[in-house]
Amino acid sequence: MALFMDVHSIDGEVSIDDVAKAHAADLQTQEGRGVNYLRYWVDESEGKIFCLVDAPDAKAAESVHRDAHGLVADEIFQVQEGS
Repeated sequence: MALFMDVHSIDGEVSIDDVAKAHAADLQTQEGRGVNYLRYWVDESEGKIFCLVDAPDAKAAESVHRDAHGLVADEIFQVQEGS
């Protein structure tokens, strides 16, 4: 498993409540796929969403977003956690 950070760019503003609903759909969809969506961050005024996910690869993480709500990331990066 590896950590990935994905970035969504929405045209216009995005609400944290809408992102929370999408994240809940991810959590329901990820089961049995070896994917674990961990956290998310939102810049409401800039329409930016950042998701941290533990997954076997970027394609597996993307497939959960696609199947859960159709909002696939514009970019996805493999990351390492630091302190």
